[in-house]
Amino acid sequence: MKKIIVKTPEQIEGIRKSSKLAGQTLEYIAEFVKEGVSTEFLNAKIDEYIRQNGAIPATLGYSGYPKSCCISLNEIVCHGIPSEDVILMNGDILNIDVTTILNGYYGDTSKMFTVGEVSPLAIDLIDVTRHGLALGIQQVKPGNQFGNIGHAISKYVKSQGYSVVYEYCGHGVGVDFHEEPQVDHTSRRNTGSVMQAGMIFTIEPMINEGRPGTVVDKNDKWTARTIDNKLSAQFEHTILVTSTGYEVLTDVTGEY
Repeated sequence: MKKIIVKTPEQIEGIRKSSKLAGQTLEYIAEFVKEGVSTEFLNAKIDEYIRQNGAIPATLGYSGYPKSCCISLNEIVCHGIPSEDVILMNGDILNIDVTTILNGYYGDTSKMFTVGEVSPLAIDLIDVTRHGLALGIQQVKPGNQFGNIGHAISKYVKSQGYSVVYEYCGHGVGVDFHEEPQVDHTSRRNTGSVMQAGMIFTIEPMINEGRPGTVVDKNDKWTARTIDNKLSAQFEHTILVTSTGYEVLTDVTGEY
């Protein structure tokens, strides 16, 4: 089994800067998310912003992925490919996921956006997903086991009547795009590796309105949809384990 990297102070500082830029990118794009805009327009704006700030988008060319971010609308769980043909409409909910490479270090984050008037159900799903992530983050501290992150998320989400996607997970990040460990969002209590100060990873729960299963588009080989075409929501942060708890490296709004 590959080892979980405990980052050096120098690496942590580099990852912190890249993560801050990733978070700032999501703040920057918010004003452009509106009815009538294509997801490719948003992708181009994100690409431009990341490059203007001295970084490059990690997704572009990653395993053949063709764009600089992922934009996943409504029933798309993750890895939605931006397109000129996908136009935002009133009532849409969407996740925008960006990963920056700044001076060789990675920062990874995503959040939900809404277009115009969205349904009360969609708002509730988004709120539950945001809170589920927060509960997972609260489990981050030295000596705790990774399974407690997923246990906290899934226990809460299921109590609210939604389901947790089990086919996609969080992951170590920082010196590479995807590192050990795999961070499951539904897991048994007191299982998994033990967290140590200096570990950095994402927590990124995908929460479905209906069933937890997903299906990948046969044509583009990337877009993952809910198996029942019901709504899905996701939030993601890059987290550092500190000596006393955690630091949310991609939080630029002071939420954590």
